[in-house]
Amino acid sequence: MTAPRTPRKAFGRLSLPERTFVADALRTETVGGVLLLFAAVTALIWANVPALRDSYASVSHFHLGPEALGLNLSVAHWAADGLLAVFFFVAGVELKRELVAGDLRDPKAAALPVVAALCGMAAPALVYTLTTTAGGGSPAGWAVPTATDIAFALAVLAVIGTSLPSALRAFLLTLAVVDDLFAILIIAVFFTSDLNFAALGGAVAGLALFWLLLRKGVRGWYVYVPLALVVWGLMYNSGIHATIAGVAMGLMLRCHRREGEEQSPGEHIEHLVRPFSAGLAVPLFALFSAGVAVSGGALVDVFAQPETLGVVLGLVVGKMLGIFGGTWLTARFTRASLSEDLAWADVFAVSALAGIGFTVSLLIGELAFEGDAAMTDSVKAAVLTGSLIAAVLATVLLKVRNAKYRKLAEEEERDEDLSGVPDVYEQDDPAYHLRMAEIHERKAAEHRRLAREKADARDGLAEVAGRAGEDHDGPA
Repeated sequence: MTAPRTPRKAFGRLSLPERTFVADALRTETVGGVLLLFAAVTALIWANVPALRDSYASVSHFHLGPEALGLNLSVAHWAADGLLAVFFFVAGVELKRELVAGDLRDPKAAALPVVAALCGMAAPALVYTLTTTAGGGSPAGWAVPTATDIAFALAVLAVIGTSLPSALRAFLLTLAVVDDLFAILIIAVFFTSDLNFAALGGAVAGLALFWLLLRKGVRGWYVYVPLALVVWGLMYNSGIHATIAGVAMGLMLRCHRREGEEQSPGEHIEHLVRPFSAGLAVPLFALFSAGVAVSGGALVDVFAQPETLGVVLGLVVGKMLGIFGGTWLTARFTRASLSEDLAWADVFAVSALAGIGFTVSLLIGELAFEGDAAMTDSVKAAVLTGSLIAAVLATVLLKVRNAKYRKLAEEEERDEDLSGVPDVYEQDDPAYHLRMAEIHERKAAEHRRLAREKADARDGLAEVAGRAGEDHDGPA
């Protein structure tokens, strides 16, 4: 007779190594998200203050770079094609690590975030398509609302002070990683125009050399950084979006640890590059992409044009329903039960938070409506509007459960035996219980001592009071 199968917990507690990695990654992304938020606000002010808007346009369209190499680009173009390659490099490393050492290495565990991410991309695209079809708009922007911006989402969490459980934070991070992968595939497949096969062949050869050097164990940034720049330049000139080079090189790094290694090469390089990506590359892209004219009329137009309305509804409604629906269906048909600490309302709130689409949505918006400056700006305004609505909605939903989240966070952090490892991860360790027994025995001994002292003090007071009574019993 076979033993009954224990249902797998959806959003269960992370393993300690995974929790530590996720906490480190999210800490950097949170700081980057705050900088991203600051950059977006700066761009909006810069582009809308009458005395400053001309300088914003001048700086954004200022060209620099070698013309002979086909790289005489505007500052905004450098930010979109150059700096975002670093962002997608980090995304490639994250994805590789998830595939070989993280949750995605187990197909059963990977099913939930992968299906949720796919549904969270398909539903917004469907919502956009239905909206533009009904309104007679252009279907070109169907991919704009499909992306989630993890940095911006975490910035919202930092601002509102929500102690989201680590399992839900990890789910949000994994969603964004899978989201970024498919966004890159969308860019490569649907937004590649004419191909320069000579440049593409050179980029492929450069990537092959990059892979070979990694396999041979060659070390040194002075080898890989120049090679990466060459590969990026060739990829740009090939007609394929240059960020593809970044994600390709990220996927080539080894992300599993060998004996004696505290970090794999991929983890080490990601640790070095992530602060540059989150703290400089993405905020600079936001600075030169989010500067759109905002006025009462422009905001009304966002809800009046089918393309922009499709983007807003895709981010707010499509993302929320797609991710929540995909998560529920996966849990329903894989016999995975929700962790006892959480409710489906928590998953719904995180699904709303995933509707914040900024960095990649802005990039796809520029590619989808390339050559139509007016529509590009309108779509950017729609991305900002939809992301803001999603952020406000998620804030309300998360605040309702914030007291519960704080309690869960305290339980995850408690370390009564001062071992440096949270107590929840030591419940199966006999040494932990022996340490706790010693701690309780010392506390019990201290309480017994205090009890004796208090009893002796009370008896002394009673004796003094009795003597005082005897002194007053005689004749006056």
